[in-house]
Amino acid sequence: MAAKKRKILRGRAINIRPIPKNIPVVDLVDHYFQAYNAGRLREACQLFAGKMLKQDTTVGMSITGALTPAGLGGSCIVPLIEAGFVDWIVSTGANLYHDTHFAIGHTLHRGTPYTDDRLLRDQGIIRIYDILFKYEVLLTTDDFFRELFMLDEFQREMGTAELHYRLGKYIAGREKALGIRNRSILSAAWKCGVPIYTSSPGDSSIGMNIAEVALNGYDTRINTMLDVNETAAIVLDAKLRKGKSAALMFGGGSPKNFVLQTEPQIQEVLKINERGHDYFLQVTDARPDTGGLSGATPGEAVTWGKVDPDRLPDAVVAYLDTTVAMPVMTSYALARTKPRKLKRLYDRRGELIELLYTEHRKAKRRKKDKTKIT
Repeated sequence: MAAKKRKILRGRAINIRPIPKNIPVVDLVDHYFQAYNAGRLREACQLFAGKMLKQDTTVGMSITGALTPAGLGGSCIVPLIEAGFVDWIVSTGANLYHDTHFAIGHTLHRGTPYTDDRLLRDQGIIRIYDILFKYEVLLTTDDFFRELFMLDEFQREMGTAELHYRLGKYIAGREKALGIRNRSILSAAWKCGVPIYTSSPGDSSIGMNIAEVALNGYDTRINTMLDVNETAAIVLDAKLRKGKSAALMFGGGSPKNFVLQTEPQIQEVLKINERGHDYFLQVTDARPDTGGLSGATPGEAVTWGKVDPDRLPDAVVAYLDTTVAMPVMTSYALARTKPRKLKRLYDRRGELIELLYTEHRKAKRRKKDKTKIT
C-alpha cells in the first residue's frame, strides 16, 4: 500500500516560492505552471520540446482561428518553421491571407472589441475582435493575389501545397523589395521547403480571388484530393523510416481533422498496416460534449486509428486560448531545443507519393491473396 501511495504521489511537490521578477519563460513554465490548464500548458511545452522535436519525428501542425491578424505568424510560426520545428502545415486559407497583409507592407492595429461597428463601417475600418485595420488592406491584398493568379505558371491544376509554394516565392520577393525580413508564413515555408495545405481552399479570400479569375476565363484550379494523398504519404514515409509522426494542433476545425485523418487514410482506405500518430498535442477551447471535439480527443482518436494506442500516455490537450499558448510554447521550444535539420518535405512530394502508391499496391495484393486462400 505504501509503495502504491508513493507511486501516486511521485509528481513534484507544489511550489509556493515567490515568483522572481523577470523570470525566463522556461523557468516560469517548469516551476510555476503547476496545475489546471497551466499544468496542461507545461505538459504541452515539455512534450513538444522534449519528445516531439527529436530529429526522427515529423511534425505536422494545424492552425485555425484568426491567429495571423494577431501577429502569431511572424512572431511564432515563422520562427518554428525556420528552426525546423514544423515539417508540414495545414492552415485555414484565412490565416495565410491575413498573414500576407504584413508581407506586402500593411499594418494592423490593436483596438477594442467594445466599439460601434456601424461607425467602423462608415469609416472603412475592419474589425477582427480587438484588431483593427483599413478596408483598403483587403482590397490591395486581393489585387496582389489576383495579379499572381493570372500569371502563366498558375494556369494549371495543382494541390494547395504547390499553390502556396508558388505564392511564397512572390511574397518573398515583395518582402525583399520592401525590406521586410521573413514576416510571412508563406515566404518562410517557401524558403524552408515546408509544404502548407489548406483543407477548404474555397473558404477564404485566397479562394475567392481564384474564383474571380476563373470567372474571367483563367485556368487556375485546385485539386484537394492531391493534398489528401500527399499528407498521408508524409506520415507513412516518417513511419516506414522507423521515425515518428507528431500532430501539433492549434484550434480545431477542418485543419485539425486534415492532419489527423492521414492515419485513417493510410489504414482504413489504403489498407496499409499502420498504428497511428505517435504524438498528439492540441490546444483548444472547444468541448467534447457539444461535438466541438468530435473524434479528436486523444482517446476517441485512438478508436479511429488516428493515434497509436501505445502512445496515448504522451497525448496532451490544453484547454486554453491559442494566442496565449503559442507564444509560450514557441519561446520554450526555442530555448530548450537546438534547431533541427530541415526535412524539406515539399521537395520530396513526388517521391513520397510513389512510396504511398507502392505500399498501397502491396496491401491490395495481400488482400487479394488472402481472399484467394480463404
